[in-house]
Amino acid sequence: MDNNERNNAPLNNQPRPNPNGAPRPNPNGAPRPNPNGGPRPNPNGGPRPNPNGGPRPNPNGGPRPNPNGGQRPNPNGGPRPNPNGGPRPNPNAGPRPAQGAPRPNMSAQPQRRKKKSSFGKIMLIIFIVAVVAVALIIGGILLSGVRYKKVVVSDDLYIKFVGKVDENGEPYKGKLIYSNNISAKVNVDEGKIVYSNGDVYYGPLVNLLKEGEGRIEYYNGEVYEGEFKADKLNGKGKYTYADGDVYEGEFKDGLKHGSGTYTFASGDVFIGKFTEDKRNGHGEYRHASGDVFIGTYVDGVKEGAGVYTWANGDVYRGDFKNDCREGIGTYTWANGEMYEGEFKNNMMNGQGTYTWPNGRVYEGYFENGVIVRAEID
Repeated sequence: MDNNERNNAPLNNQPRPNPNGAPRPNPNGAPRPNPNGGPRPNPNGGPRPNPNGGPRPNPNGGPRPNPNGGQRPNPNGGPRPNPNGGPRPNPNAGPRPAQGAPRPNMSAQPQRRKKKSSFGKIMLIIFIVAVVAVALIIGGILLSGVRYKKVVVSDDLYIKFVGKVDENGEPYKGKLIYSNNISAKVNVDEGKIVYSNGDVYYGPLVNLLKEGEGRIEYYNGEVYEGEFKADKLNGKGKYTYADGDVYEGEFKDGLKHGSGTYTFASGDVFIGKFTEDKRNGHGEYRHASGDVFIGTYVDGVKEGAGVYTWANGDVYRGDFKNDCREGIGTYTWANGEMYEGEFKNNMMNGQGTYTWPNGRVYEGYFENGVIVRAEID
């Protein structure tokens, strides 16, 4: 290597300094290339100056990028001039801000313009759609003949009906729903109403209630035929029980009330007065054995004055209490013997007189049907 080559060789792969100052010129013309790639750095710091004056051109075409990011600053101050003439275009679109005005934040994300909508308008549209839908549904129901009806029977009982009605507005075909969780299927063409608990009713409905003459077959096998009023057994009718007993007479609110005849499956028969399902008042009870009682009842038992006649001819006339001979009475045996005095628990108890058919008489005290003390006449 001669002295010239040695003097021109770079040290440590760095460009040799220009003894005249400023960057060394490229003997091939154009700016000297950077041996490390990329633009040559300015040894004095900052961007390298253009030896021809003005901003340095971008060898790749277009404006030179700012190595620090964002727009390259104007070395002369103020906004950078447009090399094509006229104002520089705004890289973020839209007109560039006037000189001196605050420049937009290039690092900020562009804001989307929110569409304004009226909440009241949306709610109004929803309301109108809902009203139209409801009107269409109601109209369809009315055109199909389906109706809804509710009747309050008492404070704790009501009845609802959903279905078709006849020309009088009474249920024709549909469903009854009771407040006690019982429902019923109505079908006038079949002539019956079938309840969810197994009961079946044959008869008319007035205002959703059983009314007039009808028949109901209960799920347990019992049957009632007679008058109905306000959905209950009211008036005269016949009730046949599952065990074979039969009652014919007057009813009130589903209970035996008034005059009636109760025939037991055993053959016993009671004819008399009833109050709230119990024998009350004057009545006659005929046993299948032939015994007969005629007298007064209170809450289903013999109470007060009465006459009990046995099939064998014995007769008791006197007081009864809690279904027993108790009080003052006379018991006459079929053989002619007779006791007249006090009774308790169906036996002679207390003071009394016992008379035999031959004329003998004992007067004295009796206890549990036995003479305790007697005076013979």
